[in-house]
Amino acid sequence: MTDPDWVYNYFNYFTEIEEHFQRARGTSLFLLSPLDWALIETWKNVGVPLEAVLRGIDSAFEKWRARKVKTQMVNSLAFCAQSVLTEAQVMAGAAPARNRGEAAPPFPLEELRTYLKSNAGALPPGFAEIAAALERLAGEVEQHYSDLEGLEQRLTVLEEKMIAIARAGQTEEQLLEARQELEKQLRPYRGKMTAEQLAMLEKQYLERNLLEKAGLPRLSLFYMR
Repeated sequence: MTDPDWVYNYFNYFTEIEEHFQRARGTSLFLLSPLDWALIETWKNVGVPLEAVLRGIDSAFEKWRARKVKTQMVNSLAFCAQSVLTEAQVMAGAAPARNRGEAAPPFPLEELRTYLKSNAGALPPGFAEIAAALERLAGEVEQHYSDLEGLEQRLTVLEEKMIAIARAGQTEEQLLEARQELEKQLRPYRGKMTAEQLAMLEKQYLERNLLEKAGLPRLSLFYMR
């Protein structure tokens, strides 16, 4: 049985955070960077509740606005990383989450089928095994529709295989370029994160960069938006 809170949160996780950060910053046209998207994915993967992220963003901006001297604008979600971690710890020690009851699937069944088939069709010949697995999932979509969390786990496994294949074809120069760009974006925020947070963020950023450069789709249901 799919966890109701997981279903409730997962589909809107990325867009809710993006829009909330834009509102908190007061600039609706502000675009998140590749580092920001990798950070959101890191939070999603370790199970940081959406509510904790939104509270953390608000807390970070409240502290920033309380400063007498504001030397620079908040230009990255990484500025909020410590506040988000604090809120997640507070929520983990609080009372059990409210039971929302059975949440309805956040998208139609046929939209899910189309998403799986579209991703299968977007894969180049070197990923034929993964494409075939996605086609099978699309053909069995009715049974997976009632267990979206289980389907997400299957898609995570397929994406990990896809990343491994893509990484095997990556040159040293391409990897070096990606790491240099990561360091450039991450340098101002290194002091605001733990070593564990940094390691996870670096991993997500490099994987995201690899898939984008290879023109490969993201398979997770989080990207049905």
